[in-house]
Amino acid sequence: MALDSKENTNDPDTIFKTGLLAEIHTENPAPNPVTRFPPEPNGVLHLGHAKAIAINFGFAAYHGGICYLRYDDTNPANEEERYVTAIADMVKWLGFEPAMVTSSSDYFERLYEMAEELIRRDGARSSADDIMVENEIAQQRGSGKGGPRYACRHRNRPVAESLREFRAMRDGKYAPQEALLRLKQDLESGNPQMWDLTAYRVIDVDGKVEGSTRSECDRDGKWRIYPTYDFAHCLVDSLEGITHSLCTMEFELSRVSYDWLCERLGVYRPMQREYARLNLSGTVLSKRKTQALISAGHVHDWDDPRLYTLIALKRRGVPPGAILSFVNGLGVSKATTTIPIQRFEQSVRRYLERSVPRLMLILDPVPVVIENLDDEYVEMVEVPFSREDGFGVHFVPFTRTVYVDRDDFREAGSIDFFRLATGQSVGLMRVPYPVTATGFEKDPCTGLVTLIRARYDKPTDGKTFKKPKAYIHWVAECPSLNSPLKATVRTYNPLFTVDNPDSHPQGFLSVVRPHSENVYPSALVEVGLKEIIRSAPWPKSHPGHPLGGPAQETGATLAFDMPETVRFQGPRVGYFCLDRDSSDGGIVLNRIVTLKEDARK
Repeated sequence: MALDSKENTNDPDTIFKTGLLAEIHTENPAPNPVTRFPPEPNGVLHLGHAKAIAINFGFAAYHGGICYLRYDDTNPANEEERYVTAIADMVKWLGFEPAMVTSSSDYFERLYEMAEELIRRDGARSSADDIMVENEIAQQRGSGKGGPRYACRHRNRPVAESLREFRAMRDGKYAPQEALLRLKQDLESGNPQMWDLTAYRVIDVDGKVEGSTRSECDRDGKWRIYPTYDFAHCLVDSLEGITHSLCTMEFELSRVSYDWLCERLGVYRPMQREYARLNLSGTVLSKRKTQALISAGHVHDWDDPRLYTLIALKRRGVPPGAILSFVNGLGVSKATTTIPIQRFEQSVRRYLERSVPRLMLILDPVPVVIENLDDEYVEMVEVPFSREDGFGVHFVPFTRTVYVDRDDFREAGSIDFFRLATGQSVGLMRVPYPVTATGFEKDPCTGLVTLIRARYDKPTDGKTFKKPKAYIHWVAECPSLNSPLKATVRTYNPLFTVDNPDSHPQGFLSVVRPHSENVYPSALVEVGLKEIIRSAPWPKSHPGHPLGGPAQETGATLAFDMPETVRFQGPRVGYFCLDRDSSDGGIVLNRIVTLKEDARK
C-alpha cells in the first residue's frame, strides 16, 4: 500500500496511474468503463465507504466512463427511506454525481424471469419443507466446522416440479424459512461460495420496494420472495452493462459464483476484482456496533462528531476534499492493513492548514484588566486571516479589558513557563507591546482565578521595550463593536481507550472513554467570525481535490444554512467549525482536530 506523502496526495490521479487499479485497467482496458457503488440502504455510510465511493466513481471518471449509484435493496426488513436519502447526500457531498441512480428492485421482474430460466437450465431447484431450512442448510454445508457436505434431498427434483414450487413460493404458499430456491453448483469445490447458494427466499415484509411494477409477482402490493445478494448482484451488474465490478476483499471468494451464475445463464459477464477495505484503529465502523453505542448513550446519534460515519465527519467539519486527499494518500492494494486514526487526522490538518482562516478563540476565559489604560481606550489591531496570501486581513479592538485562556496564566512564574504570570510579561498576538501581570483575584470557594490585573508596557520617552519570550491569543471586551462573541465549544477525545476496541475480551463497549466530549459553555471568539460566516466556505475554490471528484462546497446564502462550511483555525487551540445547533441567539462550535497530534492518543 502506498504511503501517505505530499507527492502522492498532490496528484489527484495517483491511485489510477499506478498499483492495483492500473493493473485492473490493463487487464480490462474497456473504453468508457461503467462502474457502480452498490450500498445496502440499511444504515449510514462511514469513512470506509468513502474509499469505495472514490474508487468506483474515480476509476470510471479517470478513464472517461460513468458510475451508477445502485441501492442493494434485496433485504427489505432492514431498509429505510432515510438511509436512501442519507447515502445519496453523502455521495453528492464528496463531490460525485452518479450517471444514474438505480436499485436492485428495479430489476426484480427481470431477475425473477432469469431465476425461472436458470431452473430450466438445471442450474437451480426449489427446496420446501415444514422444518427450519436454515438449520438443515448449515448441516449440508458441513456445519461450518469442515464436516462432510451432502446434497439437499430436492437437489435433483424434476425441472417442472421445481418451477411449480418456485411459483408457489412467489404466490404465497410458503411462509418465511419454509422454502428456498437454491443454486445447483459444486459441493465438491473447496470454495464455500459454490456450495449451492440460496438464490431466493420468502420474506414477509409490509410495503413496497419502489421502482418495480410487480404486476405478475405481487398480489397484494408487495413481494413475497426476494433474491439474495449472491443471485442479484452479478446479474444486475450484467443488466446494467457494468465493465468493472470493484469489490472489497471479503468478496474475493464470491468471484467464482459471480462468474458461474452469469455463464450458466449465458449472459454478459462483467469483470469482478477486489481491493482491501479501509480499516481504522481506535474506532468501530460497523452499523450494528454504532447502533449499540447510540443505544447505550455513549454517543448522541449517527452524526455524533466522535463517530466516523460520513454524516458525523461532515458535522465535525471535516471537508470532503480532506477525506478524498486521505484516501488518495493511502493507495489501493489487496494487502489488509489497519490505518491509525492519527494518520487520518494529520491528513485533515494538512488540508485545513492551507484552506481556512485564523481567528482567536478563548476556551476558558479569564478577564485581564489593564489598569494603565483608560476605560474608553480602543485601539484597532490589524490581524491577517492567514499566513497564506489571498486571505486578507481584518481588524479587532484592543481595549482596557481583554480575555486570555486560563491555561495561559499562573499565579507565580517559573523558569519553564513563558506565558502570563505575576510579575512576568507576555505578548498579545498582534498587539504592539506586551503586558505584565501585577496581581489577581480568586474565588474563595473554588480557588479559581477570576480576574488578572496587568499593565500595558508601552514605552515612554522613546525608550525601547524588551521583546517577550511568548505570545498568547486574546479577545477584547468592546460593547460598541459587539466584541467578543460568546460561544459554546465542543472538543472531542478518542471515543475508545484502546487502539483495537473489537479485540477487548469484555467487548468494545467496555473500553469506551468516559469523557470523550468536553463542553466549554463560556468560550469567547473574536468578531472576525462574523465575516467568516458571511463568506464561507473558505477558500471559494478548494485546492487539489483528488480522485477526480470536485468536492466543491457551495457557499451558504444564510448564515447557518451550511454551518460545517464555516471553518477556522484557533491559534494554539485547534481547527473549528460552526455546528448546526447554532442560531442567531448562540454560537456552537465543534473542534475538527487539534493543531498537532496529542501524544496521549
